[in-house]
Amino acid sequence: MKLKLNLAIGVLIVLLTDIYLYAQPNKEILVKGKVVDEKGIILPEIKISVENTKEYTYTDENGEYTLKLSPGNYTITAEPLDEDKISKKIILIDEDIKNLDFKINSRQIEDVVITGTRFTSRTLLDSPTPVDIIDIKKVAGNGAQVSINQILNYVAPSFTSTPQSLGGSTDMTDPASLRGLGPDQVLVLVNGKRRYNSATINVNGTFGKGTVGTDMNAIPVSSIDRIEILRDAAAAQYGSDAVAGVINIILKNTVNKFSASITGGEYLSKNIAQDKTSHDGENVQVNLNYGIPLGKQGGFINFSTTFDKRNSTDRGGIYNGTIYKDFSSGIGIDKTDDFLAATHTTRRDYSLKIGQSKLLSGQIAYNAILPVNPITELYSFGIFGYRNSIASQFYRYPNSANNVNEIYPLGFLPQAEASIYDRSVVVGIKSKISDWKIDISNTYGQNVFNNKTKNTVNASLGSDSPTSFQGGKLKFMQNVFNMDASRELDWLSGVNIAFGGEYRYERYQIIAGEEASYANYGLGKSITNKDGSISIIPDINGNIPIKFAPDGKTPIAGGAQGNAGFSPENATDSHRNSLAGYADLEINFSSSFLINAAARYEYYNDFGNTVNGKIAFRYKILPNLTFRGSGNTGFRAPSLQQRYYSNTSTLYLNGNMYEVGTFTNDSKIAGLLGIPNLKAEKSKSISAGLTSKLGPLHISLDGYFTRVNDRIVYTDLFGGDPNGSTVDQEIYKILQQAGAQKARFFANAINTETKGLDAVISYQTSLGKGKLFIDLAGTISYTQQVGNIHTSELLKGKEKIYFSDASKIYIENAIPNQKFNLSLTYDISKWSFFVRNNYFGGVTEPTYVEYQQFYNPRWITDTSISYKVLKFFKITVGANNLFNIYPEKVAIASNSNNGQFVYSRYVSQFGFNGRYLFSKVNFDF
Repeated sequence: MKLKLNLAIGVLIVLLTDIYLYAQPNKEILVKGKVVDEKGIILPEIKISVENTKEYTYTDENGEYTLKLSPGNYTITAEPLDEDKISKKIILIDEDIKNLDFKINSRQIEDVVITGTRFTSRTLLDSPTPVDIIDIKKVAGNGAQVSINQILNYVAPSFTSTPQSLGGSTDMTDPASLRGLGPDQVLVLVNGKRRYNSATINVNGTFGKGTVGTDMNAIPVSSIDRIEILRDAAAAQYGSDAVAGVINIILKNTVNKFSASITGGEYLSKNIAQDKTSHDGENVQVNLNYGIPLGKQGGFINFSTTFDKRNSTDRGGIYNGTIYKDFSSGIGIDKTDDFLAATHTTRRDYSLKIGQSKLLSGQIAYNAILPVNPITELYSFGIFGYRNSIASQFYRYPNSANNVNEIYPLGFLPQAEASIYDRSVVVGIKSKISDWKIDISNTYGQNVFNNKTKNTVNASLGSDSPTSFQGGKLKFMQNVFNMDASRELDWLSGVNIAFGGEYRYERYQIIAGEEASYANYGLGKSITNKDGSISIIPDINGNIPIKFAPDGKTPIAGGAQGNAGFSPENATDSHRNSLAGYADLEINFSSSFLINAAARYEYYNDFGNTVNGKIAFRYKILPNLTFRGSGNTGFRAPSLQQRYYSNTSTLYLNGNMYEVGTFTNDSKIAGLLGIPNLKAEKSKSISAGLTSKLGPLHISLDGYFTRVNDRIVYTDLFGGDPNGSTVDQEIYKILQQAGAQKARFFANAINTETKGLDAVISYQTSLGKGKLFIDLAGTISYTQQVGNIHTSELLKGKEKIYFSDASKIYIENAIPNQKFNLSLTYDISKWSFFVRNNYFGGVTEPTYVEYQQFYNPRWITDTSISYKVLKFFKITVGANNLFNIYPEKVAIASNSNNGQFVYSRYVSQFGFNGRYLFSKVNFDF
């Protein structure tokens, strides 16, 4: 009888509760709580979900979360990564606030990897290939770096990117390397979708010469949740460019949370180059982020924006060469001292400005998901940006072939102004058909480079020359359509099958500038008169010099000095499309042993087809010790920029200044020299490593080997001879018509091998009332040319021009072969203390053998202190390069450009601007 009574009362309570809940469907109850570990240490970024709904959120940096729910019965689950879920049931009736805390017995909260695998629950040390996961909020919060490339340079072991100077458009893009390979041999993804390349190509004297990379600095830092770096070849999974690995940038998806940060700083250091205290390079960055819920099924749209303003720096030395020559006697007599006295100027006034360029930048981004029903969602994300940079070029001295004395009696310092426009949009749909997960998307991206030169002249126009020129544009557009399908099966210990296809269309354009930006009005051509006599008439398409410098011998220079524009002969509108299909299989034979295999077929309409494969495995030798490895074949299709770029620009090399023309491989001059058409690079690679997880201690050690055949290089300088063979004379005439003295090309000149070892160790522990985080990461990598230089019969004897000593160094030692960093972070109460020591290995000057100089390794120390003033307000102050360390000085006179290059302009371990002081404020509401 008692049992029946209790049952009746229970049923009545349930019925009354349901009636009550039904009567007030619009009421919202605030569910709040805190998540900590067994020691009471708060756990941020823990997912809190509501069972059988789309409602979820994440704990903030205080380990706290908030949910808004209607009255009802719910199961709330805390989902720490790499740990068991914890669920609690609650009944919400008539309260305004409900408290629900969680305590997790946490060994280590570890991220889930999505790059390099299509299995949805693969964790970091569980992955068969090495992946670094960079928490941007945490890393950017401690350091002075405000761009993606620089953030990664100081935290990712095998990633290298250094600021450039006097590198033209390269000053804005900072070429990046992974595992010592080229900037065009790493594939960049955003939310797993292929990111487009830059429209510009690196044809200046910097690391990555001759390559086209992806401009990650165009992505606003405020939009990024984390970055996953796959340090393993993945062409079979993702296609061309993934020879060295993949960088996948994951955008934020938070809602109902406003975050903002303002970072300001400047270089304040003893400037060894100028023997004075530098106070320059002021920089301010503003980041904003806010997310809005869409619908009631967990949809969202997250907005981000980043604004940057940076001033230039100058670490150049004082020019000690000839500034002014007097030709009145017929020979050039150095009258520099008299000239300086008469003009009341000093040598400093005629010296180069060597350092970072002036920059103004702004980007906005969005990331959105809209569920249509429980199994289907629409998604979209986009990034739009603008950057403007002004960089100084080489000084043009008075009374020279490059100057017009009537306009610039003291000579001039040309300035290259570049404006870069970026836009990209991705739209897609995810759904399920039977047990298959389907993802269909379209990715569009475009990069536009607008070329302008200021404070300059076209010397061949004389006093009629303008002082600024519109030099034309470069445009690169990419559109990618993807369809992917995957399915998880419960065979063995889990099987995942995936397959898909991709269609990619690319378009590359060079748009000519105004005529005066490229034309040489000091050229003419010969015509035969009616009486049979020969006359020379002005003609910008001619090849006979008719205007000369004050010395009476040197032909006057044409085009905009410092940054010549694109001519109609350079203009191109090139297209390419490719079609690909792939299959991916991952088999967990047991909890200890898995194998992943992938194959990809890809067809390009401009060079043909290729088939590539990958196999990777992971085997747990012991519960806390795992052995992993992989073998890959890969490829990189030559970029449209490498195939179709042509232009004439100024190059300073070993004390001499040249006007150098870049010509396409199908040009007449390429045929005369025997330069073949470009073909795809082919690669093979293997890697093997060990991972271990001993409580809070995580260790990974991975070795690798990569062979690249037919690697594309940017050749050295070929020249013609007006008095040489018939071929040399014809080459000389073509160069004259292009306003050039030398010629360069892109060519599949060599094979290379790269060997390396990466190590990552992380540890965290309680220390007193706080928590200590220790991260040690390092890489040792060596790339070298193997085999002979690939020359044609016409190139016999010119191998050192086809692939020069300088080009060899650019590939083998223009970036550090060893890099290590040790980071210590201690959080206690409202304080956070951070210190990082970075080791950058030595590099070599890329030039002729007799001028090669090795620059010794350096240690750089960064530090910061943060204090949380209020729950939503934090202040950080710190220093990058605290002890004001500079690279080793240039010791060989021929590399210094008459004393102006105190530090090498061609290679840089970490930059040469010295100590940087910064402060930062963060708001989180």
